[in-house]
Amino acid sequence: MKLRHLDSPIGGLTLVASPEGLTHVLFEGQEPADVGLPDDLPEVDDDPTLEAAAAQLDEYFAGERREFDVRLDLRGTRFQRDAWLALARVPYGETRTYGEQAEAIGRPGAFRAVGAANGRNPIPVILPCHRIIGADGSLTGFGGGLGVKRALLDLEQAQRGLPGI
Repeated sequence: MKLRHLDSPIGGLTLVASPEGLTHVLFEGQEPADVGLPDDLPEVDDDPTLEAAAAQLDEYFAGERREFDVRLDLRGTRFQRDAWLALARVPYGETRTYGEQAEAIGRPGAFRAVGAANGRNPIPVILPCHRIIGADGSLTGFGGGLGVKRALLDLEQAQRGLPGI
C-alpha cells in the first residue's frame, strides 16, 4: 500500500491505494493508523491509482468533474460495499436520506444500518456520503465534520447554480 497527500479547499487529504485500487481518502487530522492501516506507508507521486484519484479530486474541487471513475479497492462486508456503491449513484448536487439509500440497495427499513455503513465509508468525497442527510433534511454525522459536509454540498450546489443547503 502507498499514499499521497493532496491539498484541497476542505483541508489536506491523504489518499491510500493498494495494487487493486484506492482504499481510503483520509481527512486532515486523520492518520492511516486511525483506520487500521500501517503508520509507515510510503508516500509516492508515481502510482497510477493515486495520480488518477488526485487529478479527479482536483477537477471535482475546481467544478470540472461531477463523477469519479478511479479504480476502487473496497474492503468491507457485502452490505457495506452495497451501501458505499449506492452513494456513487446519488447525483452531483442532490441529496438523499438514509431511508432512500436503504431502498436503493433493496433493504428498505435498514436506514440505521446504512447510516452505520456510511460512517465507515473509507472513500468519502469520491463515494459521496456527504450527499446523505437526515429524514428531516438536517445534516447528520460526517467523518470530516459537519462543516466539511456543508462545504461539499455548497460547492456542488454552487456549481449547479443553486442556493446552498
